[in-house]
Amino acid sequence: MLYHLHEINRALLNPWVTWSGAAAHALSAPDNWLSKVPGVDRIAAGYELFYRLGKDYEKPEFGITSVVAHGREAAVIEERVIELPFCHLRHFKRASDDPQALQKLRQDPVVLVVAPLSGHHATLLRDTVRTLLRDHDVYITDWVDARMVPLDKGAFGMDDYVAYVRRFITHLGAEKLHVMSVCQPTVPVLGAVALMAAAGEATPLTLTMMGGPIDARKHPTQVNDLATTKPFSWFETNVVFDLPPNYPGKGRRVYPGFLQHAGFVAMNPSRHFTAHWDYYQDLLRGDLDDAAAHRRFYDEYNAVLDLPAEFYLDTIRIVFQEFSLPRGEWVVSGEHVAPAAIRHSALLTIEGELDDISGLGQTRAAHELCTGIPAKNRSHLEVKGAGHYGIFSGRRWREVVYPDVRDFIRRFHKA
Repeated sequence: MLYHLHEINRALLNPWVTWSGAAAHALSAPDNWLSKVPGVDRIAAGYELFYRLGKDYEKPEFGITSVVAHGREAAVIEERVIELPFCHLRHFKRASDDPQALQKLRQDPVVLVVAPLSGHHATLLRDTVRTLLRDHDVYITDWVDARMVPLDKGAFGMDDYVAYVRRFITHLGAEKLHVMSVCQPTVPVLGAVALMAAAGEATPLTLTMMGGPIDARKHPTQVNDLATTKPFSWFETNVVFDLPPNYPGKGRRVYPGFLQHAGFVAMNPSRHFTAHWDYYQDLLRGDLDDAAAHRRFYDEYNAVLDLPAEFYLDTIRIVFQEFSLPRGEWVVSGEHVAPAAIRHSALLTIEGELDDISGLGQTRAAHELCTGIPAKNRSHLEVKGAGHYGIFSGRRWREVVYPDVRDFIRRFHKA
C-alpha cells in the first residue's frame, strides 16, 4: 500500500514540480526583463531547488563516447551482448581506424565489472568503467529496474543472481577473463566462481573484490546494525511492497528504490542539507560551474531502481543475518558454496579506511575463505582516507587504486 500512496503523492505534486521548473527557467533567463527585478533571483533559485527536490530522476546514460588508450584516442560504442529479464550484459567496445592501435586494443585484458544491485543504477560506476577502458576491454552488468520487469518473467533471488554471473563469465570465456565486483556483488560473485571451481569448470584469471560484505560480522556499520537488530519478518512486512498498476511489473513484490534512497540520505542528512543549501547559494551568486556539478552528482544519486523482493530478502538473510558464506553454510540451488575450491584465480581485495557501508575486514575476509589460492596469488589494498565510493570513483580511485588494479590484472593476464 505504501507504494500506491507514494504514486498518488507523486501524481499530486507533479504539476507543481513541473511548473516550478518552468518558472525557474523563465525567471532566470537573461532575456527576460523580470530577471533584472530585485529579489526575483531568490524566487527563481527557490523554484529551481523545489523542482530539483521533487522531480523524477530517470536512469542516466553512461555517456562514454571516447577514451585515450595506448596514447591514441579510441571511439567507444556501447552494445548489449546479452539481454536477460533482470540484467543486460553491456559491452564498451573500443574502436580505432589505426591498425596498430586496434591490434593493441584487441590484446588488452577483458574485464567483467559486476555492478551492485542495491538501489542505484550501474551508471554509478561510470568513472570505474571510463578509467578501466584505458587499458582493458570492459563489460558491465546493467541491472534492470524490477518495476519494469513483467510479473510473468518470474522471480529473481540470490540463486538467480549467482546463475546470471556464471552465465556471463561462461559467455565471455573464464580462461581469458578478469572479474571485478563492487560492493554488494562480492558475495554472489565469490559464490558463482566457487561453484564453477567445484564443478571443474574454468574460473576467471583474477577476482578483484572492492568494498563488499563477504563477512558482515567484521567491524559492522549502520547498514549491518539495521539488519541484525530487526527480525527477518520486519523486513518482509515493512519494506517490501506490491508495484502499483502503472508499471510494467505491476503486482511484483519489490523493495522500492525511493525507500532505499531515503535510507541513503538518512545516513548523512546534514551533508545533503548543506549540499542543497550551497546549491541555492550558487544559483544566487551565478556560480554556474558549482551548480552544474551539484546537478551532475544528484542526477546520479537520486536515480534509483526497485529491487526484486526475493533478492533483497535473500540478501538480508544470507549476508547480514545468517552470515552463510563465512560460516560455510551457504547453499545455492542445492549446491554447497565452498570458496576453498577456487585454486586457479588470483584474488585482490580492496577496502577503504573510512568505509561506512562495508567496514574494514569485511572484504578482506575473502582471503580466509579462499584457502585454495596460493598466498603469492593473493593481495589486499587498504586505501587510506577513502570512504566507500572513493575506492571505485573519483581521484583516489584513479590515482591510488586503479594503478594497483591494472598492475594486478596485467600480472596474471594471459595474452
